[in-house]
Amino acid sequence: MSILAVRAADYDGHRVTVSADDGTPLAVRAFGPSDAPLSVVFVHGHCLRAESWSLLREQLLPQWGRYGGGACGADGVGGHLGSSTRMVFYDHRGHGASGTADPSTYTIDQLARDLDAVLRAAAPTGPVVLVGHSMGAMVALAYARLFPAAIGTRIIGIGLIAAAAGGITHVGLARFLNRRAVSSLQTAVRRAPRAMQASKQFSRRIFEPIMREASFGTRPVSPRMVAVATAMLNDTPLLTMASFLDSLIRFDETATLRLLADLPTLVLAGSADILIPFAHSVVLASQLPGAELVRLDGAGHSVILERTEEVAAAVAALVERARTAVTETDTVYAEAG
Repeated sequence: MSILAVRAADYDGHRVTVSADDGTPLAVRAFGPSDAPLSVVFVHGHCLRAESWSLLREQLLPQWGRYGGGACGADGVGGHLGSSTRMVFYDHRGHGASGTADPSTYTIDQLARDLDAVLRAAAPTGPVVLVGHSMGAMVALAYARLFPAAIGTRIIGIGLIAAAAGGITHVGLARFLNRRAVSSLQTAVRRAPRAMQASKQFSRRIFEPIMREASFGTRPVSPRMVAVATAMLNDTPLLTMASFLDSLIRFDETATLRLLADLPTLVLAGSADILIPFAHSVVLASQLPGAELVRLDGAGHSVILERTEEVAAAVAALVERARTAVTETDTVYAEAG
């Protein structure tokens, strides 16, 4: 492979399909060599897809994607851009380019098992930092509960963006969700999927301003950002959107936070987030001794699109903290030995 071809592959990423434990195909896109010293795996939110991280990726590539020369790795994307850090992005089941599955599998716990499959296939060795946005952060917390042995060994840092450990129906827009309403919506979608999807498309013009208000904060937002967020929301099948709601309103990983006590952690959110208000982040950070709490004034739920540069800086700082912690631990063990 020529140097120009390698650079092009790095810019576009290396695309693979990973099979979940039930065979559902998951679309994965990785930047950097498979043998990088550290991998950062990004987990997207409800009704979004991996491309919700695209602006953040553009900010991080210059920092983690310096051209270093050398031969290509086993995946054809080694020894060049991203030589120190590998970035992995993927679509949840039912989202983006990943396959659909039985709606009964549309749960946070199943997404955590899907994350494990992605880690085994796309970041098989070396330490990993998980970064999740909204539902993606919930998936990271569920992963910690289901795979506790990985915390502090494989998983050396975690970023929780616009997140909550539970109780999302207590404050914010999510308080309007209740089990009876969610159950009614799910039943309607199952019985008349075409009619419901047509209704969603018909009402899109009505709901777009509401979703913009819910997703973005008080500062002016570029039309490009609004277009990206709206397209992802509109492209998500209604069955996917509805099926995950029950798991979201039942979500409670408060007890899981103790597993992350010794882990470098980033808790970041916008002060104007009305979907998952900043109060949730305050509660999260208060229970995580290794947490850095970052509040971005005026930002809404789509903070990764609104304030990309500041989010990128915070994520980069988290990765460096995690990298340093691992180095210091290795040094202590070496001296003790």
